[in-house]
Amino acid sequence: MNAKTVSRSANPVESNPLPRPDEAKTASSQSIPVSSVAVEGEADPARSTPLKSAAAPDEELVTESRDYDAVAITNYYRPRVWLVWRRRFAILWPMLKLAFKIWFDRRRGTLKQHELQRAEELREMLTQLGPAFIKVGQALSTRPDLVPPLYLEELAKLQDQLPPFPNEVAYQFIEEELGDRPDRIYAELTPDPVAAASLGQVYKGKLKTGETVAVKVQRPGLAESVALDIYILRELALWAQNNIKQIRSDLVAIADEFAARIYEEMDYTKEGHNAERFGDLYGHLRDIYVPKIYWDYTARRVLTMEWVNGTKLTQLEALKAKGIDAKYLIEVGVQCSLRQLLEHGFFHADPHPGNLLATNDGKLAYLDFGMMSQVKPYQRYGLIEAVVHLVNRDFEGLARDYVKLEFLTEDTDLTPIIPALAGVFNNALGASVAELNFKSITDQLSEVMYEYPFRVPAYYALIIRSLVTLEGIAINVDPNFKVLSKAYPYIAKRLLTDSSPQLRASLRDLLFKDGDFRWNRLENLLRNARSSDDYDLSQALNQALEFLFSERGEFIRERIVEELVKSIDTLSRDAVGNASAVLSEWFGLKMHQPTPASAADTQKIEHIKRIWEILQETRGFDPTKLLQALPPLLMKRETQEMGRQIVNGLAERVVARLIRELLLEDMPAERNGHYNGHKPPLTLPPSSRNGKSA
Repeated sequence: MNAKTVSRSANPVESNPLPRPDEAKTASSQSIPVSSVAVEGEADPARSTPLKSAAAPDEELVTESRDYDAVAITNYYRPRVWLVWRRRFAILWPMLKLAFKIWFDRRRGTLKQHELQRAEELREMLTQLGPAFIKVGQALSTRPDLVPPLYLEELAKLQDQLPPFPNEVAYQFIEEELGDRPDRIYAELTPDPVAAASLGQVYKGKLKTGETVAVKVQRPGLAESVALDIYILRELALWAQNNIKQIRSDLVAIADEFAARIYEEMDYTKEGHNAERFGDLYGHLRDIYVPKIYWDYTARRVLTMEWVNGTKLTQLEALKAKGIDAKYLIEVGVQCSLRQLLEHGFFHADPHPGNLLATNDGKLAYLDFGMMSQVKPYQRYGLIEAVVHLVNRDFEGLARDYVKLEFLTEDTDLTPIIPALAGVFNNALGASVAELNFKSITDQLSEVMYEYPFRVPAYYALIIRSLVTLEGIAINVDPNFKVLSKAYPYIAKRLLTDSSPQLRASLRDLLFKDGDFRWNRLENLLRNARSSDDYDLSQALNQALEFLFSERGEFIRERIVEELVKSIDTLSRDAVGNASAVLSEWFGLKMHQPTPASAADTQKIEHIKRIWEILQETRGFDPTKLLQALPPLLMKRETQEMGRQIVNGLAERVVARLIRELLLEDMPAERNGHYNGHKPPLTLPPSSRNGKSA
């Protein structure tokens, strides 16, 4: 948390000017005893009583931040027509005014001159419109590729520099939720909040046991404000879904998913549990830090967690002054996000710069765990399979992935979609998949999704939001940052080590094409996987061997036999050729030279040599373990069968080549395309198992 002071306001929606840099260095950023802070209005009995009142069930669900209930919210607001229309007007009118001003600036040629003023007006407008719109501004604040720099600076203030609500309200909430006055609970508390965000504001404090903490208190009237905006958003989504034919996605489901996450965010006990689960799953990753939750000081509207000293990832000069590598921490964040989305499925859906800090010892700290979501196992595997099919340019497989991931229904005709995907992605993948950024892929996808019957699932909308936000932060740090290139090591590691049938099939699809083994793909996978922090080579080899000698690995064993026969045959021909050349030179004998190996065979040998070098350089490589593993492997029935097949294959090749060379030696030379009284040479059947000649 960046301990930046925010000026107080009696009205939580007033757009007071933010403090100047010199004003930020005030006493409010220092901890002082709570008992010395006067709580205004404490003598007023109306203020000391709980804010909630008796209400009907629907009204209580709306006015209190409980679980999201779309039916209750609809039942509450549908008869309140004037209230809804007044809010609609309150949303639409300032938007139209700002849009007109920008249009008028463009017409008069004063767009640049008034850009800062318009950016401030946009930030103030979103602030006044409330939490749902503030979150839109937070998302835009991470996209330097979409938003001009001056607008970025202003929108970034929405992350933790919003106008705060009065201290007396915050102190009342603390007393109501924790059962005592703040001065009896905390040893110290800053007189003003050090940060104020969309749903609450944060004080820096100290427990009586000595720990420095962040105390987050929820904004008053939050649930009712959010509920009304969600009702309007949901009604708009329903109208658009029913009346705009081009929209095939379930916009209502997407709105409900977003609303459910916001409601969870309004319950700080859920956020505390999310933080602990996040720490259990990802806190062990290198240079990831998750603060501790203090449960004795946490309730629905008050959260007390460990205070983290650090710097925002967007404050590049401050990071540089501290000797912190921002690019490295972005890579750490990307790797953590991949594990969130593709390994455990529990992911942070709101990783904006206000929620990510570089600690003073160079770690990446996650701070806000209110908006979390879940990716189911079949969705996780489907996403990895889609990446593999994208790399392979297997657009038929990619189309089937969209069915598995619920973008397309099972009865969808994929025939026209496959060439459409090929047309889009062949252009996008012209250079290299690793050179693409995530936004370019989503842009290309949107073209196809608009034309064909794609429906964006609700879970995917939050994944997009998370990845696009993270990529926006990365681009701000390094304009040339490519999320996909940084994701390669993790994807490679999963393909090589995950024993699930889905990823084993993906690995097979990646390594084999038309019956041929693609050594270059294996080389690239191994090279990328060794860059992954938690890649265990010995574990990967054990899993590979277990799969290889299973019933499902029979296909792989057959292909390995073929490749080994080809490679041994190539090496033996090279050895015989070299020996013949030496003997010819020593003794002056004219010896028959064997047919040289093809360029493809020679290249294959080079791939195998490089693969061996990569294995030797990979962390965890131990030759002694390999030697210890050989005896039991050699005793396996499958190994002995493979050995017999290799010997038979080599013998077939040697005999076929010998017969061919003898026949060719006795055959008269061809002259002008004709043979002197002889028939053309006989064509021998292929000598290898896969129908290809030796």
